Amino acid sequence: MDVELLEIRQHLGRFPPFDTLSDELLDEVASQVEVAYFKAGTDILTLDQELHELCYIRSGAVEVYRRGGELYNRRGEGEIFGQFSLLRNHRVRYPVRAMEDSLIYFIPEAVFQHLCQADEDFADFVELQRPRLESAVEEHKKNNDMMITRVRKLVTRYPVMVEASTTVQEAARQITDYQASAVLVLDAPGDNPRYTFRDSEDRAWQLRGILTDSDFRTRVVAEGRSPDTPVGEVVGDRVIAVQSDESVQEAMLVMLRHNIHHLPVMYRRRPVGIVHLSDIIRYETQSSLYLVSNIYHQPSAEGLARLAPDVSAAFVRLVEEGADSRMVGSALSTIARSFTRRLLELAEESLGPPPVPYCFMALGSMARNEQSVVTDQDNALVLSDDFVPEQHDAYFRDLASFVCHGLDACGYPLCKGDIMATNDRWRQPLAVWKRYFTEWIEQPNPERLLHSSIFFDLDPVFGENVLVEQLQDLVAQHAARHPLFLAAMARNALNRTPPLGFFRTFVMEKDGKHNNSINLKRRGTAPMVDLIRVHALACGSNAQNSFDRLDDIDRTQLLAPGVSDRLRYALEFLSMSRIRHQVIDIQHDQAPDNNIEPENVSSSERQHLKDAFQSLSHAQKFLKFRYPMPSRAK
Repeated sequence: MDVELLEIRQHLGRFPPFDTLSDELLDEVASQVEVAYFKAGTDILTLDQELHELCYIRSGAVEVYRRGGELYNRRGEGEIFGQFSLLRNHRVRYPVRAMEDSLIYFIPEAVFQHLCQADEDFADFVELQRPRLESAVEEHKKNNDMMITRVRKLVTRYPVMVEASTTVQEAARQITDYQASAVLVLDAPGDNPRYTFRDSEDRAWQLRGILTDSDFRTRVVAEGRSPDTPVGEVVGDRVIAVQSDESVQEAMLVMLRHNIHHLPVMYRRRPVGIVHLSDIIRYETQSSLYLVSNIYHQPSAEGLARLAPDVSAAFVRLVEEGADSRMVGSALSTIARSFTRRLLELAEESLGPPPVPYCFMALGSMARNEQSVVTDQDNALVLSDDFVPEQHDAYFRDLASFVCHGLDACGYPLCKGDIMATNDRWRQPLAVWKRYFTEWIEQPNPERLLHSSIFFDLDPVFGENVLVEQLQDLVAQHAARHPLFLAAMARNALNRTPPLGFFRTFVMEKDGKHNNSINLKRRGTAPMVDLIRVHALACGSNAQNSFDRLDDIDRTQLLAPGVSDRLRYALEFLSMSRIRHQVIDIQHDQAPDNNIEPENVSSSERQHLKDAFQSLSHAQKFLKFRYPMPSRAK
């Protein structure tokens, strides 16, 4: 993607309804935008004109008029118009005139319709024309969304970049000319593929580092360096950056952890902007960072363990402030990732630098960003193929032991199934992991299907992310091509059924410990996650979060219209029922669990639970028909 398209997608990504779109959808919009310039006072849309584009104001301002000629509204940068014509008869009902010199993006109707189908929030925005944060619900969401809002929303312009051979004087001049506060330094590709990219002219570059105003004072002026000194001799030797799809919360944590005020933002290893600490502070309303910012200040594993009780307090506070299940899951997953990353940092401080590159991989609910306050740990280590067991495994065995037992002390119990990096089987080089995944897909059996259900929710936590990304790509590209595997996974997803009997009465647990109760995870959210995963594998989705997977499933039209919406609502209701009852347990000084007693919930909630379980039941029945077992050759 060239610089112009990057600037288009970057601008769109800052404003609703585009700010919540996935990177893939933003790419689609940016690649098909047409740009037009209108002088102040000229008509942009005239009454009854045929219209087949959505209009987006890149700069300037416009006036919208009624049919009779009276002023109806004024719109400025980042706002849209023309959507009502696209949704009705393709004729302009509200003429539009440029109030100032204006640059307008025209988005083709085909793209507009695809966005309406692929993204529910986008469709709601253009169809209902919801004012920004007008309702109390949206205002409440804004106060809690640092955990889920993507950092790209804070990027306001393309970064200033110079080559490593550029003099410090020239770099300072460019900072001044562009009214920037930092410059990114590029060099020829080296040994860091994480920050290697190609520009619009197909030249390869590697992000070498960043120089800020403060750096020019301390590293150039204070040290008496010549104005002709190349910036490559001044810039630090370690790059700290964040991906554009990371949360604002994560960007803040990176800054706190490394005591920095400027953070390069990357999109597919290419720099697209720089976020300053003040950008995040301005964005943060009254929402708390909870305990996460304290995690990276702990000097020991013992200090981290003392923060364990704060996780429950943060969880309760989130729910009481009106967070939905996606926000709660994202927040708790962020907290768990922070514990894990800090433990890995402490492990490396104790053991020394790793002998070969590695990535610590999260599995299950943490990988999906759907973690609950009741959870254990599922993780693994993906090692570089340079790994030599006799030389290197002692280091990684000690590192895994330090982290997994540290997590146990922090309130994340050891996995009863031993799905942890401490298990030699789950601490392997990339080539072995690729062989594991390929065998699971091509030669499924009960054990391999169980592993697929666990390991196919995977996400990098710390280290060389590209090692885990290769496994994500392998799953997305390979699983959809193997109908036997999909059929087996579909049948495996039917092992846990919703607790509904005849006439939709509840079927209670009879396990001795929780008699006459319903386990909302085992009988509700877990089988829902399982069946969504099967559909996601079938459509080649790279998403890990269940709601994101439903978005990808929607885009492929794998399910009949409306089905994914019913699954989305059912998953949300079941998740929130589980979450609310865990809060009640905590508030009554009881250990939270996944069980509810139907007689202890209101009649309306019981009815909603039955509806949610019924949606799950219908979806499970469909699995067998959608993914039939292939006939065997005679």
